[in-house]
Amino acid sequence: MITAFEYGKKAADAIMSQFRPTQLYAAELFAYYDGVFLTGLERIYEKTGERKYFDYIKEWVDSNIRPDGCLRETGGWASLLSLDFRRAGTLMFKLYEETGDERYWKNIEYLVESLKYYRKNEYGGFWHGWTSQQQMWLDGLYMAGPICAMYAAKTNKKEFYDIAVLQAEIMWDHARSEETGLLYHGWDCSGEAEWADPETGLSQEVWGRALGWYAVAICDILDYLPSWHPKRGRLIEMINTLLKTAVRYQDPVDGRWYEVIDKGDQPGNWHETSCSCLLVYALAKALRKGYLEPEYGVYARKGYEGIIANLKYDEDGRLLLTDICVGTAINSGTYEYYIARERCTNDLHGSGTFIQMCCQMDLWENGEF
Repeated sequence: MITAFEYGKKAADAIMSQFRPTQLYAAELFAYYDGVFLTGLERIYEKTGERKYFDYIKEWVDSNIRPDGCLRETGGWASLLSLDFRRAGTLMFKLYEETGDERYWKNIEYLVESLKYYRKNEYGGFWHGWTSQQQMWLDGLYMAGPICAMYAAKTNKKEFYDIAVLQAEIMWDHARSEETGLLYHGWDCSGEAEWADPETGLSQEVWGRALGWYAVAICDILDYLPSWHPKRGRLIEMINTLLKTAVRYQDPVDGRWYEVIDKGDQPGNWHETSCSCLLVYALAKALRKGYLEPEYGVYARKGYEGIIANLKYDEDGRLLLTDICVGTAINSGTYEYYIARERCTNDLHGSGTFIQMCCQMDLWENGEF
């Protein structure tokens, strides 16, 4: 029987055997989706100590650092003008810890300290990008929240704990549906975005991967948020409530979740791999950390088994992950927009989240806190 960790390792090795670090999807860009995959490799390295995983991560990060020691920026989402640009910065903590190379720490400081001057709405919520005026997306918490908490833990700069927590709270307080308890993909407090309801500012649909990003981000922030923090209890209550709500929309037969999570019975909807991996990750972590009651383990197991049952292999025996939604903004925000998104095989959004999910399942199944 193949263990969860072994499945994760197979997925990692499948990508590594085909692509050098500089050949990943967004070659020579400090892109969050490459970072999602590389975060999976980091988890495998932590478990095995196999240097090839560390070296692969290091080569990718180093390829994005200019000769002057600063990160390469190309503008737009590949710059400080976007929250997305921060996500892969989490990789540099381990690199700095093991090498002592000051370039890594200087770039961590650059990515995090610059958030003090990042554009915010009247509630203190970060715009998803500088061109996304007033818009907050669920994705944003995953992009900037964990790196803030990690930085705060390393520097004792408590304001960055508060920044991470505030972003989570704002979306919880403003983006949740009163009807379902799930969170919509976006919220614009001005109501002026194309996709925003002019009264509530909310987008129309609950996009699976965005909800998964949000759930995982809360779990990962809690890894660093100290017991004395006044909002720790609230974040635990939030993730407990969110996961109990999310499992109500899990396909009871297949075990996976849908592209538009709460409309599984509507025409054209489909089981999406990355959101399913993210929600299983969050369930497994919440269970092992004690944020969620043990009886909810059945949903983590059901989701995991549903994902594994749909794995495929190429002619060389390499693992393939199918039905992965490509990178997705909100755009029109309609149901038709989401279900029409391209489905890819071994897209890094899916491979990376699958590897991380497998590592979490391994920890939970082995009783590791």
